[in-house]
Amino acid sequence: MRSSARVTDADQERLERYLRREAAEGEAYIKSKFVADEVNLTPSQVGLLLTRLQEADGGVDIEKWSYANATTWRVRAGD
Repeated sequence: MRSSARVTDADQERLERYLRREAAEGEAYIKSKFVADEVNLTPSQVGLLLTRLQEADGGVDIEKWSYANATTWRVRAGD
């Protein structure tokens, strides 16, 4: 089982590729718990990486959108 505290650059790149695909039409709304299985990470790891990507200038615009039982993130395709 993967540790929720440890993530690698490869994990971040895999998640970023996934987010770019999901937002290819313009934007997508996601929750960590639903993305985790798709990218072979835990929900905690996805949340950590989303926060990192939100602060990075990587071409994917990420913002916390709402919180109802779990954070929903709005992801928009970069230019």
